[in-house]
Formats: sequence, C-alpha cells, structure tokens
Amino acid sequence: MARLKEFYLNEIVPGMTKKFGYKNVMEVPKLNKIVINMGVGEAKENAKVLEAAIKDLETIAGQKPVITKAKKSVANFKLREGMSIGCKVTLRGEKMYDFADRLINLALPRVRDFRGVNPNAFDGRGNYALGIKEQLIFPEIDYDKVDKVRGMDIIFVTTAKTDEEARELLTGFGMPFRK
Repeated sequence: MARLKEFYLNEIVPGMTKKFGYKNVMEVPKLNKIVINMGVGEAKENAKVLEAAIKDLETIAGQKPVITKAKKSVANFKLREGMSIGCKVTLRGEKMYDFADRLINLALPRVRDFRGVNPNAFDGRGNYALGIKEQLIFPEIDYDKVDKVRGMDIIFVTTAKTDEEARELLTGFGMPFRK
C-alpha cells in the first residue's frame, strides 16, 4: 500500500471527521483521480513533437497517455477538427497516490523560486488545477534527452463538496499552498 494512502486513512480521515463533524467515515472527501494534460500546439506542423511529449508524459506518470484531438476547426490557429494536439493520462488507485507523493515531495520543491502553489485554483466543486511550466522538475526525466521544455496541467479530482473541504484534504496530503 502506498505511503500516502496509509497516511490518508490514519491521519487525514480522523482529522477531517473532527474538523467538519462528519457522522460517517464515507462522508470524508477522498482523492478520486489525477489527470495530467499536456497540450502540444506545435504538433500540427511536426508529429515528432507529439511523440516526444507522449514519451515524457509516460515517463512521468508510469502509464501510457491518450492522444487528444481538436474538437473544432479554428482557422486562426490553422487547426482542423480531428488533428492531434496533445496528450493526457488519468491516474487512479496506487499509481495516483504514488504520483501525488512524488509531485508533492520531490518535484514541487525543485521548482525555481518556489513559494508554494496557488491556493485559489479550486473550481468550486472541490477539484484543484495546477499548472507546471516545465517537465524537468520530475527526477525521472533525463535532462540531456529533453528536446524542448514543455508544461502540463495537473488536475486533482476529489469527492469533496466544497473548496474548503478539498483544500483541507490536499493540505493533509502535504500540498504546499502559498500563504
């Protein structure tokens, strides 16, 4: 069992039950899934760029990404419907907890001039979105093999009803929110 999952069961659940006054253990919010999305706009001219992004995302997540395609044609962006423009991966279960652990304890502290993540990036329904500017902060990415620095969006989907509950859950996991 992942270290973070054990911590959730032993520390976070009792703490949140006391703080929010839950009557049942099943009411306590939990992490549902983590979605990592990498938009690769240059992929419409060069297919090799998308392949490199897929390889990077697979290394980071430990799971094969799905290619995302354009839903609509946009003439200004020279984009046609159905063109491959990015990749994403959805993590659940053990892989999700392992990734969250690596992100919070290894990757985020490696960000330059890091003062914490934005505490206001919740969507109103208990989900948290985090943008990362470069994939190099992950220790498993080999700096010499990176062709281009790419960013990604990481979305934490929780079962929390409110942003306050979700913030408390992620703080319990050790998410370094900016003061």
